[in-house]
Amino acid sequence: MDDESHPKTLYVGNLSRDVTEILILQLFTQIGPCKSCKMITEHTSNDPYCFVEFFEHRDAAAALAAMNGRKILGKEVKVNWATTPSSQKKDTSNHFHVFVGDLNPEISTEDVKAAFAPFGKISDARVVKDMTTGKSKGYGFVSFYNKLDAENAIINMAGQWLGGRQIRTNWATRKPPAPKSVQDNASKQLRFDDVVTRSSPQNCTVYCGGIQSGLSEHLMRQTFSPFGQIMEVRVFPEKGYSFIRYMYGQTWNQQGFGVE
Repeated sequence: MDDESHPKTLYVGNLSRDVTEILILQLFTQIGPCKSCKMITEHTSNDPYCFVEFFEHRDAAAALAAMNGRKILGKEVKVNWATTPSSQKKDTSNHFHVFVGDLNPEISTEDVKAAFAPFGKISDARVVKDMTTGKSKGYGFVSFYNKLDAENAIINMAGQWLGGRQIRTNWATRKPPAPKSVQDNASKQLRFDDVVTRSSPQNCTVYCGGIQSGLSEHLMRQTFSPFGQIMEVRVFPEKGYSFIRYMYGQTWNQQGFGVE
């Protein structure tokens, strides 16, 4: 099991179904010696993913920096630190759990994790799916190691737009709040003033969606840099959206550019 301060295991997601453990090992061992690779293929519409364990933390860190966003067999892979060991579930019972509701059916666990990652170290994240259909139930959970990180995430992400929908956040309970009706979501008109007034003043992250082609970090930085100093850009080309995080204190949300 990884020492949490010096992890050695990486999560590698958004893989083509043609990718094999052997191919992953061939690619990652070019960066450093790998101890193992375990491929996970679910019998749903989800893409396969795997866990790659290195012998040394420094090699795992180098692989994370080098391989995240690279294309393997035509698909841009997502690489991150593994939040759970490949052999057993991490015990998160004493961690701080956030409920995330009103999710777009196309939003995946990795999308949720990426949206909440700026608030602190995440121990677990998942979008809840119907066991029969494999489709999202429209809500999920994010677990943080630190209570303050979870509180900040609840405050700042409440009412934010993710995948074209305004999400809800709260402390997770045994039974999540009932999702709003489909008609309610469909009839709600998206207005810039609503986004600004309902967002926390501390929120500095912009969601930009509906991009059908040509999405890249360079394009987002070029388009949004006139409105303030950009601290981070996360792009999801296969889903057509991006997150742009500005330096706190910028007045970018008063410049008048649209948000989906």
